[in-house]
Amino acid sequence: MRRLRVIRGWKDLPAGDRGAAVAMGSFDGVHRGHQKVIALAAKAAGEHACPLGVITFDPHPRVYFRPDEPAFHLMKPDQQARALEALGVDVLYVLPFSPEFAHLTDREFAAEVLHKGLGARHVAVGFDITFGWGRTGSPATMQAYGQEMGFGVSVAGAVADGSGEKFSSTAVREALRAGRPETAAQILGRPFAIEGVVQRGRQLGRKLGYPTANVALEDYVIPKFGVYATRTRLPDGRYIPGVANLGINPTIEGIRAPLLEVWLFDFDEDIYDQVIETDLIAFLRPELKFASLDEMTTQVMKDATAARDLLLPELE
Repeated sequence: MRRLRVIRGWKDLPAGDRGAAVAMGSFDGVHRGHQKVIALAAKAAGEHACPLGVITFDPHPRVYFRPDEPAFHLMKPDQQARALEALGVDVLYVLPFSPEFAHLTDREFAAEVLHKGLGARHVAVGFDITFGWGRTGSPATMQAYGQEMGFGVSVAGAVADGSGEKFSSTAVREALRAGRPETAAQILGRPFAIEGVVQRGRQLGRKLGYPTANVALEDYVIPKFGVYATRTRLPDGRYIPGVANLGINPTIEGIRAPLLEVWLFDFDEDIYDQVIETDLIAFLRPELKFASLDEMTTQVMKDATAARDLLLPELE
């Protein structure tokens, strides 16, 4: 089975790790606009008979320059790697976004990182790319450096929906914050998914008749609080439909940080401390505070019926 190789850094790489056709960007979400950039790099990789690579950054430049902003990530590194591998990417270059790196001029970045460090045969970028200290680099300057230094450059135009709305990571975040996971999925080309370790909680849901797998949101963008129809991938690859509350569950005292609490339908296995990935398929209702646990349980059962009708219509 083909596996994506992850290379951290760009200095002193062996010859076998250099010479790819690369797509460059942060690629948070690997949405359909990102996929267009990667497709241009793939075309060049085929023409040059060289590996297909992707360049990304750790931490995300936004974290480096604006560390106090709210969480915004659309995926974790391993989710990003899986999405890139599914697109046929051979090698992922993760470049450390350090003070030294951040202060490279656009010319220094092209010369030291792309040309000398990675030995790039071709560089594909998006139409709105900026790079280098002060964000002075642009698609036009990248094309000029490519001509000067001997690597090809291609520029992907914007990708938009039928109404002309540009596909972007920002648009995905806005859709999720508005409780529109279907719109986010249209931009991403797949549902938005939250991955994390199943935490050990108070097992209140189990006592009430709906055991939940609880996952912290950590650095993810926080979608609209509420109840979602979901699909969860287990470590063994099985997908289990379910319903989830995403939020702080105001009926229950003690929950402070946002939490994803997923009830997996027709499932009764111990998955504590395992990593699961849950797709948000549809928003069912906003998060509510109930007067009693009985009232909450009644509503959860209604939510489960609505989620089943949506996810498993063939069983009706």
